[in-house]
Amino acid sequence: MAFREMRRCKQTLERTVVEDILRRGSSGVLAVLGDDAYPYAVPLSYVYADGKLYFHGAKEGHKIDAIRQHAKASFCVIDRDAVVPEEYTTYFRSVIAFGRMRILETDAEKRAAIEKLAVKYAPHDTAENRHAAIQREWAPLCMLEMTIDHLSGKEAIELVRAKHLSHS
Repeated sequence: MAFREMRRCKQTLERTVVEDILRRGSSGVLAVLGDDAYPYAVPLSYVYADGKLYFHGAKEGHKIDAIRQHAKASFCVIDRDAVVPEEYTTYFRSVIAFGRMRILETDAEKRAAIEKLAVKYAPHDTAENRHAAIQREWAPLCMLEMTIDHLSGKEAIELVRAKHLSHS
């Protein structure tokens, strides 16, 4: 499938910036095709590693049912959202990924993914504490992987202009 070009191309973020936002972001919104073809969007913690996105959750529920029915999804991360009332605008920066979801089935895949997530959110914890925390939550744990088909980022035109002024 060919993905749409961004309409306001001057606001497009470079791939390196997009990936940096994904690496440092702490949460985003996963959108899947839910019940009766209604979009279902849910905020989630995540980790971006090896060009893929990983999420954790329960083994049952709306999100898992939707993914089992239709693997395509999108994931949005907001990096900046500064309301500027006097200009009636928002200085924003965000990323959206389109891809295919997969429920990780093997213990080895699940373990590798949850380790990445744990290191991201508790980078200074010991391996021993991390292992204990993972073991406590292992039985109900479901790990999801998004293979990214398309990735883009956009920022407010005011931020684009500010960058150009600083480089002049």
